[in-house]
Amino acid sequence: MAEHNELGKIGEELAVEYLKKDGYTILETNWTFQKAEIDILAKKENTLAVVEVKTRSSLEFGLPQDFVKPKKIQLLLKAVNAYVNERNLDIDVRFDIIAIHKEGKSFVIEHLIDAFYHF
Repeated sequence: MAEHNELGKIGEELAVEYLKKDGYTILETNWTFQKAEIDILAKKENTLAVVEVKTRSSLEFGLPQDFVKPKKIQLLLKAVNAYVNERNLDIDVRFDIIAIHKEGKSFVIEHLIDAFYHF
């Protein structure tokens, strides 16, 4: 596996642990719909958090969250719409980013709640 894929996998595992410790129930990881993939679907109270995880080995080229592009946001919207409709959920939906970067031998995790809004 390529090094960046391995880093991404580690980041997603760290994000799941982080969310669980913060009281979220993990509903799905790597849930796909057509060309879209949602890294984590988590629930806390009556809110469904659609979580995009971005992991970087350094901040040299920018913050991890800066790599969530409009095309990705469109795909996430389409996918979560299908998820909610397929399960007939009556729930608030929120879009979060968990930004992770390596600092020395450890990782820094930042949870950006309501990171972007759908229109």
